[in-house]
Amino acid sequence: MRFELTTAQEHSHALSMSRKRILFMAESITLAQIVRLRVLAGALDPMRYEVHFASGHFPQLAFSDTQFERHELTVLDPKRAANAVAAGRRLYDSKALERYVRADLDLIERLRPEIVVGDFRLSLSTSAELAGVHCAVLINAYWSPFARDQTVPVPDHPVISLLGERLTERYFPKALPRAFEHFAAPVNEVRRRFGLEPIGSLRQVLTHATTTLYPDHPGLTPLDAAPTNHVFLGPVLWAPNLPMPELRFEHAGRPLVYVTLGSSGRIDVLDKVVRALGGLQINAVVATAGRISVRSLPSNVAVADFVPGNELARRASVVITNGGSTTGYQALAEGTVVLGLPSNLDQFLASRAITAAGGGVEVKARTLTQTALTGALERCLRDTELRAAAQRIGHSFDEYDSSARFENWLQATCG
Repeated sequence: MRFELTTAQEHSHALSMSRKRILFMAESITLAQIVRLRVLAGALDPMRYEVHFASGHFPQLAFSDTQFERHELTVLDPKRAANAVAAGRRLYDSKALERYVRADLDLIERLRPEIVVGDFRLSLSTSAELAGVHCAVLINAYWSPFARDQTVPVPDHPVISLLGERLTERYFPKALPRAFEHFAAPVNEVRRRFGLEPIGSLRQVLTHATTTLYPDHPGLTPLDAAPTNHVFLGPVLWAPNLPMPELRFEHAGRPLVYVTLGSSGRIDVLDKVVRALGGLQINAVVATAGRISVRSLPSNVAVADFVPGNELARRASVVITNGGSTTGYQALAEGTVVLGLPSNLDQFLASRAITAAGGGVEVKARTLTQTALTGALERCLRDTELRAAAQRIGHSFDEYDSSARFENWLQATCG
Protein backbone atom coordinates (compact mmCIF):
# COMPACT_ATOMS: atom_id res chain seq x y z
CA MET A 1 0.00 0.00 0.00
CA ARG A 2 2.80 2.34 0.86
CA PHE A 3 4.50 1.59 -2.47
CA GLU A 4 1.28 2.41 -4.35
CA LEU A 5 0.89 5.71 -2.50
CA THR A 6 4.49 6.66 -3.15
CA THR A 7 4.13 5.79 -6.82
CA ALA A 8 0.98 7.90 -7.07
CA GLN A 9 2.74 10.79 -5.39
CA GLU A 10 5.70 10.48 -7.72
CA HIS A 11 3.37 10.38 -10.73
CA SER A 12 1.53 13.46 -9.49
CA HIS A 13 4.83 15.27 -8.91
CA ALA A 14 6.12 14.29 -12.34
CA LEU A 15 2.89 15.49 -13.93
CA SER A 16 3.02 18.84 -12.15
CA MET A 17 6.65 19.28 -13.18
CA SER A 18 5.93 18.51 -16.85
CA ARG A 19 2.85 20.69 -17.22
CA LYS A 20 3.19 24.26 -18.41
CA ARG A 21 1.82 26.85 -16.01
CA ILE A 22 -0.47 29.42 -17.66
CA LEU A 23 -1.83 32.46 -15.83
CA PHE A 24 -5.00 34.17 -17.03
CA MET A 25 -5.76 37.66 -15.69
CA ALA A 26 -9.11 39.40 -16.25
CA GLU A 27 -9.86 42.99 -15.30
CA SER A 28 -13.57 41.98 -15.04
CA ILE A 29 -15.22 45.36 -15.54
CA THR A 30 -17.66 43.47 -17.75
CA LEU A 31 -18.62 39.80 -17.69
CA ALA A 32 -17.17 39.37 -21.19
CA GLN A 33 -13.64 40.03 -19.93
CA ILE A 34 -13.98 37.10 -17.54
CA VAL A 35 -15.80 34.58 -19.67
CA ARG A 36 -13.66 34.97 -22.79
CA LEU A 37 -10.57 33.97 -20.82
CA ARG A 38 -12.56 31.30 -18.98
CA VAL A 39 -13.54 29.71 -22.32
CA LEU A 40 -9.96 29.62 -23.56
CA ALA A 41 -8.63 28.37 -20.23
CA GLY A 42 -11.33 25.73 -19.91
CA ALA A 43 -10.50 24.19 -23.27
CA LEU A 44 -6.86 23.47 -22.37
CA ASP A 45 -5.68 19.92 -21.78
CA PRO A 46 -5.21 19.58 -17.98
CA MET A 47 -2.55 16.90 -18.55
CA ARG A 48 -0.46 19.44 -20.46
CA TYR A 49 -1.29 22.75 -18.74
CA GLU A 50 -1.65 23.92 -15.15
CA VAL A 51 -4.19 26.75 -15.29
CA HIS A 52 -4.27 29.66 -12.87
CA PHE A 53 -6.99 32.32 -13.13
CA ALA A 54 -6.85 35.76 -11.52
CA SER A 55 -9.85 38.07 -11.41
CA GLY A 56 -11.78 40.40 -9.16
CA HIS A 57 -14.59 37.86 -8.79
CA PHE A 58 -15.52 34.43 -10.09
CA PRO A 59 -19.17 34.26 -11.16
CA GLN A 60 -20.71 30.90 -10.28
CA LEU A 61 -22.31 30.70 -13.73
CA ALA A 62 -18.90 30.75 -15.38
CA PHE A 63 -16.71 28.86 -12.90
CA SER A 64 -18.99 26.18 -11.41
CA ASP A 65 -17.47 23.38 -13.51
CA THR A 66 -13.81 24.45 -13.46
CA GLN A 67 -10.79 23.26 -11.48
CA PHE A 68 -8.63 26.33 -12.01
CA GLU A 69 -6.39 27.63 -9.27
CA ARG A 70 -8.03 30.98 -8.50
CA HIS A 71 -6.37 34.18 -7.32
CA GLU A 72 -8.12 37.33 -6.15
CA LEU A 73 -7.10 40.38 -8.14
CA THR A 74 -7.60 44.04 -7.34
CA VAL A 75 -9.84 45.43 -10.08
CA LEU A 76 -12.05 48.43 -10.74
CA ASP A 77 -15.56 48.42 -9.36
CA PRO A 78 -17.84 47.81 -12.38
CA LYS A 79 -20.28 50.57 -11.37
CA ARG A 80 -17.47 53.08 -10.94
CA ALA A 81 -16.05 52.04 -14.30
CA ALA A 82 -19.45 52.41 -15.97
CA ASN A 83 -19.84 55.90 -14.48
CA ALA A 84 -16.39 56.89 -15.74
CA VAL A 85 -17.18 55.66 -19.25
CA ALA A 86 -20.51 57.51 -19.24
CA ALA A 87 -18.78 60.71 -18.13
CA GLY A 88 -15.95 60.36 -20.66
CA ARG A 89 -13.32 60.06 -17.91
CA ARG A 90 -10.25 57.84 -17.73
CA LEU A 91 -10.71 54.56 -15.89
CA TYR A 92 -7.30 54.74 -14.19
CA ASP A 93 -4.78 57.29 -13.06
CA SER A 94 -1.06 56.54 -12.94
CA LYS A 95 -1.10 55.84 -9.17
CA ALA A 96 -3.76 53.16 -9.60
CA LEU A 97 -1.91 51.60 -12.51
CA GLU A 98 1.35 51.55 -10.55
CA ARG A 99 -0.45 49.62 -7.79
CA TYR A 100 -1.75 47.26 -10.47
CA VAL A 101 1.76 46.70 -11.82
CA ARG A 102 3.12 45.87 -8.36
CA ALA A 103 0.22 43.49 -7.68
CA ASP A 104 0.73 41.84 -11.08
CA LEU A 105 4.44 41.43 -10.41
CA ASP A 106 3.80 39.87 -7.01
CA LEU A 107 1.47 37.27 -8.53
CA ILE A 108 3.73 36.56 -11.50
CA GLU A 109 6.80 36.16 -9.29
CA ARG A 110 4.93 33.79 -6.94
CA LEU A 111 3.53 31.61 -9.73
CA ARG A 112 6.31 31.93 -12.33
CA PRO A 113 4.04 31.11 -15.29
CA GLU A 114 5.31 30.20 -18.74
CA ILE A 115 2.80 32.61 -20.29
CA VAL A 116 0.40 35.19 -18.89
CA VAL A 117 -2.80 35.98 -20.82
CA GLY A 118 -4.84 39.09 -20.07
CA ASP A 119 -8.12 40.68 -21.08
CA PHE A 120 -8.23 44.47 -20.59
CA ARG A 121 -5.65 44.36 -17.80
CA LEU A 122 -3.87 47.52 -18.95
CA SER A 123 -0.99 47.08 -16.51
CA LEU A 124 -0.18 43.56 -17.64
CA SER A 125 2.06 44.12 -20.63
CA THR A 126 4.22 46.39 -18.46
CA SER A 127 4.27 43.92 -15.56
CA ALA A 128 5.12 40.97 -17.80
CA GLU A 129 7.88 42.93 -19.53
CA LEU A 130 9.42 43.76 -16.15
CA ALA A 131 9.14 40.11 -15.09
CA GLY A 132 10.52 38.79 -18.38
CA VAL A 133 7.41 36.68 -19.08
CA HIS A 134 5.67 36.15 -22.42
CA CYS A 135 2.47 38.21 -22.35
CA ALA A 136 -0.55 37.71 -24.60
CA VAL A 137 -3.45 40.15 -24.59
CA LEU A 138 -6.95 39.42 -25.83
CA ILE A 139 -8.44 42.44 -27.60
CA ASN A 140 -10.92 42.86 -30.43
CA ALA A 141 -9.34 43.62 -33.79
CA TYR A 142 -11.34 46.80 -34.34
CA TRP A 143 -9.07 48.36 -31.67
CA SER A 144 -5.91 47.37 -33.53
CA PRO A 145 -3.56 50.05 -34.91
CA PHE A 146 -3.56 47.83 -38.02
CA ALA A 147 -7.37 47.81 -38.39
CA ARG A 148 -8.34 48.59 -41.96
CA ASP A 149 -11.06 50.97 -40.78
CA GLN A 150 -9.47 53.56 -38.49
CA THR A 151 -12.49 55.85 -38.25
CA VAL A 152 -14.20 55.97 -34.87
CA PRO A 153 -17.95 56.42 -34.26
CA VAL A 154 -19.19 58.92 -31.69
CA PRO A 155 -20.06 57.11 -28.44
CA ASP A 156 -22.35 58.38 -25.71
CA HIS A 157 -20.61 61.38 -24.13
CA PRO A 158 -21.79 64.36 -22.05
CA VAL A 159 -20.59 66.74 -24.77
CA ILE A 160 -23.46 65.61 -27.01
CA SER A 161 -25.95 67.27 -24.67
CA LEU A 162 -24.02 70.54 -25.10
CA LEU A 163 -23.21 70.49 -28.81
CA GLY A 164 -25.91 68.21 -30.16
CA GLU A 165 -25.47 65.24 -32.50
CA ARG A 166 -24.56 67.21 -35.64
CA LEU A 167 -21.80 69.37 -34.16
CA THR A 168 -20.39 66.50 -32.11
CA GLU A 169 -20.18 64.35 -35.24
CA ARG A 170 -18.35 67.21 -36.94
CA TYR A 171 -15.75 67.93 -34.27
CA PHE A 172 -15.27 64.48 -32.72
CA PRO A 173 -12.71 63.27 -35.32
CA LYS A 174 -10.57 66.37 -34.71
CA ALA A 175 -10.54 65.80 -30.94
CA LEU A 176 -9.96 62.05 -31.14
CA PRO A 177 -6.13 61.92 -31.43
CA ARG A 178 -5.70 64.05 -28.32
CA ALA A 179 -8.39 62.07 -26.49
CA PHE A 180 -6.68 58.76 -27.28
CA GLU A 181 -3.36 60.15 -26.07
CA HIS A 182 -5.08 61.35 -22.88
CA PHE A 183 -6.45 57.89 -22.13
CA ALA A 184 -3.09 56.24 -22.84
CA ALA A 185 -1.06 58.73 -20.77
CA PRO A 186 -1.27 56.93 -17.37
CA VAL A 187 0.12 53.71 -18.89
CA ASN A 188 3.00 55.55 -20.52
CA GLU A 189 3.73 57.47 -17.31
CA VAL A 190 3.90 54.27 -15.26
CA ARG A 191 6.22 52.68 -17.81
CA ARG A 192 8.59 55.67 -17.50
CA ARG A 193 8.60 55.25 -13.71
CA PHE A 194 9.72 51.65 -14.14
CA GLY A 195 12.37 52.57 -16.72
CA LEU A 196 10.49 51.33 -19.79
CA GLU A 197 9.83 53.10 -23.05
CA PRO A 198 6.32 54.55 -23.55
CA ILE A 199 4.05 52.62 -25.88
CA GLY A 200 2.06 55.27 -27.74
CA SER A 201 -1.59 56.17 -28.08
CA LEU A 202 -4.66 54.19 -26.99
CA ARG A 203 -4.70 51.65 -29.83
CA GLN A 204 -1.05 50.84 -29.19
CA VAL A 205 -1.60 50.57 -25.43
CA LEU A 206 -4.57 48.23 -25.78
CA THR A 207 -2.76 45.84 -28.12
CA HIS A 208 0.78 46.01 -26.70
CA ALA A 209 2.10 42.54 -25.79
CA THR A 210 4.48 39.82 -26.84
CA THR A 211 1.50 38.35 -28.71
CA THR A 212 -1.79 40.06 -29.52
CA LEU A 213 -4.76 37.68 -29.78
CA TYR A 214 -7.91 38.78 -31.61
CA PRO A 215 -11.21 37.06 -30.66
CA ASP A 216 -12.64 37.92 -34.08
CA HIS A 217 -12.91 36.62 -37.63
CA PRO A 218 -10.55 38.45 -40.02
CA GLY A 219 -13.28 38.77 -42.63
CA LEU A 220 -15.39 40.78 -40.19
CA THR A 221 -12.61 42.92 -38.71
CA PRO A 222 -9.79 42.95 -41.29
CA LEU A 223 -6.26 44.17 -40.59
CA ASP A 224 -3.66 45.53 -42.97
CA ALA A 225 0.08 44.79 -42.68
CA ALA A 226 -0.17 43.40 -39.13
CA PRO A 227 3.01 41.72 -37.82
CA THR A 228 3.11 37.95 -37.27
CA ASN A 229 2.66 38.25 -33.51
CA HIS A 230 -0.89 39.52 -34.11
CA VAL A 231 -3.03 36.38 -34.27
CA PHE A 232 -6.72 35.86 -35.08
CA LEU A 233 -8.31 33.21 -32.87
CA GLY A 234 -11.88 33.55 -34.09
CA PRO A 235 -14.91 34.50 -31.96
CA VAL A 236 -14.69 33.28 -28.36
CA LEU A 237 -18.25 32.22 -27.54
CA TRP A 238 -19.71 31.55 -24.11
CA ALA A 239 -23.15 30.75 -22.72
CA PRO A 240 -24.10 29.81 -19.15
CA ASN A 241 -24.80 26.13 -18.59
CA LEU A 242 -28.49 26.61 -17.85
CA PRO A 243 -31.66 24.83 -18.99
CA MET A 244 -33.92 26.57 -21.46
CA PRO A 245 -36.71 28.48 -19.70
CA GLU A 246 -40.22 27.20 -20.24
CA LEU A 247 -41.69 29.33 -23.01
CA ARG A 248 -45.49 29.27 -22.90
CA PHE A 249 -46.73 31.96 -25.23
CA GLU A 250 -50.35 32.33 -26.31
CA HIS A 251 -49.28 32.34 -29.98
CA ALA A 252 -46.55 29.72 -30.12
CA GLY A 253 -45.87 29.97 -33.86
CA ARG A 254 -44.73 33.60 -33.93
CA PRO A 255 -41.10 34.59 -34.66
CA LEU A 256 -38.90 34.61 -31.55
CA VAL A 257 -36.78 37.63 -30.56
CA TYR A 258 -34.01 37.26 -27.98
CA VAL A 259 -33.00 40.40 -26.06
CA THR A 260 -30.01 40.95 -23.81
CA LEU A 261 -28.13 44.17 -23.09
CA GLY A 262 -25.47 42.24 -21.18
CA SER A 263 -23.52 43.67 -18.28
CA SER A 264 -22.66 46.99 -19.95
CA GLY A 265 -25.57 48.04 -22.19
CA ARG A 266 -27.84 51.03 -21.51
CA ILE A 267 -30.25 49.29 -19.18
CA ASP A 268 -32.42 52.43 -19.01
CA VAL A 269 -33.68 51.73 -22.55
CA LEU A 270 -35.03 48.29 -21.70
CA ASP A 271 -38.54 49.55 -20.86
CA LYS A 272 -38.79 51.09 -24.35
CA VAL A 273 -37.60 47.81 -25.85
CA VAL A 274 -40.19 45.79 -23.95
CA ARG A 275 -43.02 48.15 -24.92
CA ALA A 276 -42.00 47.91 -28.58
CA LEU A 277 -41.91 44.12 -28.38
CA GLY A 278 -45.38 44.08 -26.85
CA GLY A 279 -46.84 45.83 -29.90
CA LEU A 280 -45.52 43.35 -32.47
CA GLN A 281 -46.67 39.95 -33.68
CA ILE A 282 -43.67 38.19 -32.15
CA ASN A 283 -42.65 36.36 -28.98
CA ALA A 284 -39.63 37.53 -27.02
CA VAL A 285 -37.27 36.40 -24.27
CA VAL A 286 -35.44 39.13 -22.34
CA ALA A 287 -32.34 38.29 -20.27
CA THR A 288 -31.57 41.05 -17.76
CA ALA A 289 -28.24 39.74 -16.34
CA GLY A 290 -29.83 40.48 -12.96
CA ARG A 291 -29.50 44.23 -13.52
CA ILE A 292 -33.16 45.33 -13.51
CA SER A 293 -36.71 44.21 -12.78
CA VAL A 294 -38.97 44.70 -15.79
CA ARG A 295 -42.37 46.19 -14.99
CA SER A 296 -45.63 45.88 -16.95
CA LEU A 297 -44.62 42.81 -18.88
CA PRO A 298 -46.62 42.18 -22.09
CA SER A 299 -48.08 38.69 -22.53
CA ASN A 300 -45.74 37.92 -25.46
CA VAL A 301 -42.55 38.69 -23.50
CA ALA A 302 -40.81 36.38 -21.01
CA VAL A 303 -38.03 37.58 -18.69
CA ALA A 304 -35.17 35.79 -16.92
CA ASP A 305 -31.91 36.91 -15.31
CA PHE A 306 -29.75 34.54 -17.36
CA VAL A 307 -30.52 32.12 -20.18
CA PRO A 308 -28.51 29.79 -22.45
CA GLY A 309 -27.82 32.50 -25.00
CA ASN A 310 -26.49 30.21 -27.71
CA GLU A 311 -29.71 28.16 -27.69
CA LEU A 312 -31.91 31.27 -27.67
CA ALA A 313 -29.88 32.77 -30.54
CA ARG A 314 -30.32 29.53 -32.49
CA ARG A 315 -34.09 29.62 -32.08
CA ALA A 316 -34.49 33.36 -32.57
CA SER A 317 -35.17 35.26 -35.77
CA VAL A 318 -33.47 38.38 -34.35
CA VAL A 319 -31.16 39.00 -31.39
CA ILE A 320 -31.28 42.48 -29.82
CA THR A 321 -27.97 43.33 -28.13
CA ASN A 322 -25.97 46.23 -26.72
CA GLY A 323 -24.09 46.26 -30.02
CA GLY A 324 -20.99 44.58 -28.57
CA SER A 325 -19.10 41.62 -29.93
CA THR A 326 -19.97 39.08 -27.21
CA THR A 327 -23.66 38.53 -27.94
CA GLY A 328 -23.36 39.87 -31.47
CA TYR A 329 -20.89 37.15 -32.43
CA GLN A 330 -22.98 34.57 -30.56
CA ALA A 331 -25.98 35.49 -32.70
CA LEU A 332 -24.02 35.50 -35.95
CA ALA A 333 -22.50 32.11 -35.11
CA GLU A 334 -26.07 30.79 -35.26
CA GLY A 335 -26.80 32.69 -38.48
CA THR A 336 -29.18 35.08 -36.70
CA VAL A 337 -29.62 38.77 -37.53
CA VAL A 338 -28.36 41.27 -34.92
CA LEU A 339 -30.10 44.49 -33.87
CA GLY A 340 -27.52 46.49 -31.92
CA LEU A 341 -28.22 49.33 -29.47
CA PRO A 342 -24.68 50.60 -28.78
CA SER A 343 -23.70 53.26 -26.27
CA ASN A 344 -19.99 52.95 -25.40
CA LEU A 345 -17.17 53.07 -27.94
CA ASP A 346 -16.39 49.35 -27.89
CA GLN A 347 -20.03 48.57 -28.64
CA PHE A 348 -20.14 51.09 -31.48
CA LEU A 349 -16.99 49.62 -33.06
CA ALA A 350 -18.35 46.06 -32.87
CA SER A 351 -21.77 47.11 -34.11
CA ARG A 352 -20.23 48.93 -37.06
CA ALA A 353 -18.27 45.82 -38.06
CA ILE A 354 -21.43 43.70 -37.91
CA THR A 355 -23.59 46.15 -39.87
CA ALA A 356 -20.85 46.78 -42.45
CA ALA A 357 -20.77 43.03 -43.10
CA GLY A 358 -24.54 43.08 -43.62
CA GLY A 359 -25.39 40.92 -40.61
CA GLY A 360 -27.30 43.45 -38.59
CA VAL A 361 -28.88 46.85 -38.00
CA GLU A 362 -27.86 49.56 -35.54
CA VAL A 363 -29.95 52.05 -33.56
CA LYS A 364 -28.05 54.32 -31.18
CA ALA A 365 -29.18 53.73 -27.61
CA ARG A 366 -29.08 57.45 -26.87
CA THR A 367 -31.55 58.29 -29.67
CA LEU A 368 -33.72 55.20 -29.25
CA THR A 369 -37.47 55.67 -29.54
CA GLN A 370 -40.16 53.04 -29.55
CA THR A 371 -40.98 53.95 -33.15
CA ALA A 372 -37.36 53.65 -34.30
CA LEU A 373 -36.91 50.31 -32.57
CA THR A 374 -40.15 48.95 -34.03
CA GLY A 375 -39.10 49.95 -37.53
CA ALA A 376 -35.61 48.46 -37.15
CA LEU A 377 -36.96 45.23 -35.70
CA GLU A 378 -39.55 44.85 -38.46
CA ARG A 379 -36.77 45.31 -41.02
CA CYS A 380 -34.65 42.65 -39.32
CA LEU A 381 -37.57 40.23 -39.36
CA ARG A 382 -38.46 40.63 -43.03
CA ASP A 383 -35.18 41.49 -44.79
CA THR A 384 -33.97 38.31 -46.52
CA GLU A 385 -30.62 39.91 -47.41
CA LEU A 386 -29.87 40.54 -43.74
CA ARG A 387 -30.71 36.94 -42.92
CA ALA A 388 -28.55 35.61 -45.77
CA ALA A 389 -25.60 37.76 -44.69
CA ALA A 390 -25.93 36.64 -41.06
CA GLN A 391 -25.94 33.01 -42.18
CA ARG A 392 -22.94 33.59 -44.43
CA ILE A 393 -21.02 35.18 -41.54
CA GLY A 394 -22.02 32.28 -39.30
CA HIS A 395 -20.60 29.78 -41.79
CA SER A 396 -17.35 31.75 -41.93
CA PHE A 397 -17.09 31.53 -38.14
CA ASP A 398 -17.00 27.74 -38.47
CA GLU A 399 -13.55 28.10 -40.03
CA TYR A 400 -12.14 29.56 -36.80
CA ASP A 401 -12.34 27.36 -33.69
CA SER A 402 -10.96 29.84 -31.18
CA SER A 403 -10.21 27.28 -28.45
CA ALA A 404 -8.35 24.97 -30.83
CA ARG A 405 -6.45 27.86 -32.39
CA PHE A 406 -5.52 29.16 -28.95
CA GLU A 407 -4.17 25.79 -27.82
CA ASN A 408 -2.26 25.40 -31.10
CA TRP A 409 -0.70 28.81 -30.56
CA LEU A 410 0.14 27.88 -26.96
CA GLN A 411 1.81 24.64 -28.02
CA ALA A 412 3.84 26.45 -30.65
CA THR A 413 4.86 29.10 -28.12
CA CYS A 414 5.72 27.13 -25.00
CA GLY A 415 5.28 23.47 -25.91
